[in-house]
Amino acid sequence: MTAEPQGHHTAAAPKPRVPFWDNARFACIVLVVMGHGIQRITYDSDAALVTYLWIYAFHMPAFAIVSGYFTKSGPPTVRQMKRVITDILVPYVIMESIWTLVQFLVEGKRELNPTQPSWTLWFLLALGIFRLVLPYLALLRWPLAWSLVISVGVGYLENVDSTFSLARALGILPFFVLGWQLHRWKLVDRWRVVERQTWLIRGIAIVFMLAWVAVLVAFVDLWREIDLKHWFFYDQSYSWLGGDQWWAGAVRLGLIGLAVLLSAAFFVLLPRRESWMTALGQYTMYVYLLHSFVLYPLRESGVLRGEEFPELYLVGMLAFSVVIAVVLSSGPVRKIFRPIVEPKPKWIFADHKDAPPGPSRRDPTGAQRALPPAASER
Repeated sequence: MTAEPQGHHTAAAPKPRVPFWDNARFACIVLVVMGHGIQRITYDSDAALVTYLWIYAFHMPAFAIVSGYFTKSGPPTVRQMKRVITDILVPYVIMESIWTLVQFLVEGKRELNPTQPSWTLWFLLALGIFRLVLPYLALLRWPLAWSLVISVGVGYLENVDSTFSLARALGILPFFVLGWQLHRWKLVDRWRVVERQTWLIRGIAIVFMLAWVAVLVAFVDLWREIDLKHWFFYDQSYSWLGGDQWWAGAVRLGLIGLAVLLSAAFFVLLPRRESWMTALGQYTMYVYLLHSFVLYPLRESGVLRGEEFPELYLVGMLAFSVVIAVVLSSGPVRKIFRPIVEPKPKWIFADHKDAPPGPSRRDPTGAQRALPPAASER
């Protein structure tokens, strides 16, 4: 199998937007905010822990699948390489510097270590790693199988850790490759996945989701005892997780399979038509990079440790998470924070030729944005 050629483009009419993908992105980012928002409540509430485990079983795998679906595997052009710098590396340095300052002022933490990403920033580095790895995987037979070998195998290596998010990036690599393969195989178009779904398929998806919830509820004490949530992070070795047995990799393989099935069920249940979330789904990177600053005061202040009525805090934070996602996707917020979320430092390049002009039409997750005329003409 050879990689798709890039760099030779012919003029063609722009493809019509498919609302499903924007809906999927926004739904995924809402789950991200919810997961981070309710994390502190899980210590005091089984309901919160069940919700948290339900979210973490598939939300980042689903996000990686969508990102992979819109990623090309051919040799990158000069412009594409520059976009990795401007859309991934520069925002990472900016946001990591801000977080270092915040942690110094609030926690007195005196450490500037950009090799250890703060909180949510790991996914930015993971997207960069995915783009570096995919062209090489695409040259091989069975790239999806190789990505599974990498993901399962890296768990046996204790020296692969959170430095540059390497352990986590390699852990969820199969989902990104799966998304790319789905596009390459044209299964989404062939099965008309984004156009419609029968009630039978939706019914199966609902039953599967409810079955997973039932398993979480039935064994919640066990999940709390073994700290199941850490297995869903894909960022630690099996020995650190308590899985010293030789077959520990089979556990990760099983969780990958579970995540794929849950992601499929999740996608099946999303609206296919344009909805209130469609336009917001074009700006998920703003939500991803900024929501942690909204949640940080709540998490650090101890407000969310309401031991008497944790379920009320749970419902409140779930609703508040939707509000956060909507507000951070809005035009005024994007206008204010565009310089740090979508910086375009042309001066950083030795050659300004092919430098990315102005705001990106496609963000690192693959979201194709409809830019205002003034921005698209620059």
